[in-house]
Amino acid sequence: MASRTERILIIDADEKARVDLSRYLEARGFYVTGFPDVAAAKSLFDDNTPDVIFADLDPEAIRDLAGRLEESETFTPIVACSSTESSADVVKALRAGAADFVLKPCSDDKGALDDVIGKLLDRVRVNRLNQLYRQELEEANRDLRDGIAELRADQRAGRKVQLRMLPDREQMMGGLHVDHLIKPSLYLSGDFLDYFRISEDKLLVYIADVSGHGASSAFVTVLLKNLTNRLQRNLRRQSSDDILYPERFLERINSELLDTGLGKHVTVFVGIISESERKLRYAVGAHFPMPILSFEGGSTAFLEGSGLPVGLFEAPEWEVYEVALDKPFRLLLFSDGILEVIRAKSLDEKEKTLLELVSGGSHTIASLNEALSLDGITELPDDIAIVSVTDTIKRSDSTSPK
Repeated sequence: MASRTERILIIDADEKARVDLSRYLEARGFYVTGFPDVAAAKSLFDDNTPDVIFADLDPEAIRDLAGRLEESETFTPIVACSSTESSADVVKALRAGAADFVLKPCSDDKGALDDVIGKLLDRVRVNRLNQLYRQELEEANRDLRDGIAELRADQRAGRKVQLRMLPDREQMMGGLHVDHLIKPSLYLSGDFLDYFRISEDKLLVYIADVSGHGASSAFVTVLLKNLTNRLQRNLRRQSSDDILYPERFLERINSELLDTGLGKHVTVFVGIISESERKLRYAVGAHFPMPILSFEGGSTAFLEGSGLPVGLFEAPEWEVYEVALDKPFRLLLFSDGILEVIRAKSLDEKEKTLLELVSGGSHTIASLNEALSLDGITELPDDIAIVSVTDTIKRSDSTSPK
């Protein structure tokens, strides 16, 4: 018979019975080792645990042997061997930890012996496979936990980079007070915003929402920051004045995004406020919701305008809109994540609720944060970004522009 890989241990003080059983099992192709007692077989347990043990031992010795095997976390069944035909002795052996029982001489009933071995080895194979799968699963879980820990560390580092790219909060720029809030749904945000002086008279403010979430979307926010820095440097060097024109600002973002090949697009609102002319000129790259413009003692409404998203088309064009700022005003820009936390059924109702909040007095970052309970939401459905621009100059009617 062809050799098998299973190892069988025989523990029996009766040398003749041990030799007879060993010869039979070896003829069946098994690796067989025999010892007169458990102490003599100890070295085998330390080196290579057998697959099945045939043991002629009293119940207490079987219990001790089964306990040792259990501690080693190896599934090795014990077959109790005895010449007794007492059912009570059989029950005692099984209760002590034996997986089966055979009468001596074991090799006399070859059919029964083969059935016992076949049944036990099937159980051994199943348990060994389960043990192997469990080990592999534990290793995979350890690798996964290590990978997640590394990813979280990378994301925390990326979050710090994103925070450093944002402008300072609570800034006074001429007669304008500018502030912002950004809350990511994940470690990294696909929302971005910025505001800065492009001249002594003009302030540029924009808000952008990158398609998708996570690291790839956050990468686009780095691209936006890098682009605006370059456009500001170009203006100072007088090599390009693209940043002075909202539509050309969107064209530059569009060109940069297409060049990356990331397959990402951005919705953007960009506005330029001229304090001397008291005007807001802006362009819309499919941004939603539109900013809210509120005049002191006057109207509160969403700005009008529309336009194509940025980063999808080769040569899009954007219309430039203009609004007179002839009274003290407040301008609030939002990303669409703000609508996700407003409890209303339709988008129209969500927009109406947002407008009512602003017109009712929630026109600062702090008041909006409190009104919408943003700090109390542990898991945001989407990134949220808000920018507020407040006109702080109080002007009499005589000094107001006609």
